[in-house]
Amino acid sequence: MNDWARRASDAVAGFTSTRSKGPDAMFGGPGGPTHVVRSEGVRVHTADGRALIDWTMALGAVSLGYAHPAVVEAVERAARDGTVGPLPPVLEVEVAERLCGAYPGAEQARFFKTGAEAVQAAVRLARVATGRDRVLHCGYHGWLDGAYAGAGVPRAVAETWASIPFDDIPAVSVAMGAGTPPAAIVVEPVVEHVPSIEWLRALRALADASGAVLVFDEIKTGFRLARGGAAELWGVRPDLAVLGKALANGFPLAAVVGRADLMVRVRDTWISSTLATEFVSLAAARAVLDVWETTDVAAHIARVGGAMLDGLRPLAFSRRCDVAGLPAMWFLRFADEDDERRFLLGLVERGVLLKRGAYNFPSLAHGDREVAATLEAVAAAPGAGPAAPGERTP
Repeated sequence: MNDWARRASDAVAGFTSTRSKGPDAMFGGPGGPTHVVRSEGVRVHTADGRALIDWTMALGAVSLGYAHPAVVEAVERAARDGTVGPLPPVLEVEVAERLCGAYPGAEQARFFKTGAEAVQAAVRLARVATGRDRVLHCGYHGWLDGAYAGAGVPRAVAETWASIPFDDIPAVSVAMGAGTPPAAIVVEPVVEHVPSIEWLRALRALADASGAVLVFDEIKTGFRLARGGAAELWGVRPDLAVLGKALANGFPLAAVVGRADLMVRVRDTWISSTLATEFVSLAAARAVLDVWETTDVAAHIARVGGAMLDGLRPLAFSRRCDVAGLPAMWFLRFADEDDERRFLLGLVERGVLLKRGAYNFPSLAHGDREVAATLEAVAAAPGAGPAAPGERTP
């Protein structure tokens, strides 16, 4: 165990405060780099002296590349302006106005620090507006009570949330009738696969018919698939949407946006946080909005991600691995965990970092050079040779 890993084991509960960045989550066990000292562009510099082409993009929190110059300049200026104050900053108003212009149907916004917090706020608004408790949900919405139903969550709270399968219209229709009408239907528009338009339209129709609030959890898809996320790409508007991750290119900011008649219900409950309006993250989001207005970020991400998928499929893994997902958020799924671990650690030795069991995310900073270098590393990594004649490839 390296010194940073030993110190983390002693000082940080659970090794790291972001569970998805621990060795088990990243590689399936020890052996890889454990800590980073600097991230820039598409490369992360690790505490053990490596410089790696990174496709995790901080679990999707970065869409422009690490330390993007426009974002860095904006946050440096915001820090010099004092970071936070006793009154809300003008930046809050400006970024809210621009978000409402960017996301289809959004009329007002409210800011938070994390996506999980913002999802819970959207659900609370839906409950206030409808007078109901029940929530139907599809996908991952963070660790807070309700969305997560594991140890430490009161059963009474967990039972107010019911999971529905992705892209399954009959199943969600059954779930709608299996209890009292829901306050909210909360869905990730993408769960490993592109949704059918029929599924999205069915969610919209079921919400309208039942009086439920339709919430799109666009924490991963917003400012990645499109500036306005799935709602822009596929033309189905939710009542509320949750944005985060790439919204501020790695700075801690999330938002709920949506219809004004729902958003104003914040006055009827308590949703407030001291640092929701600090200057730095809002400045980062404004810089991100500037870049998206002048650059077709989504098209670049789709092109680079498509090149990665095209390159991964024929190199192939035969029965050892499937390549799946979208160009903007793709993943590898191994049948054998030991093969997966050897492969990922072998990539690290060849200068490339991929995430185990979750999406990898192209960014504006990735280009043809990084695609070529990554595919070369993939071809040489343990367990990743081309399929033998007659063997199945994904």
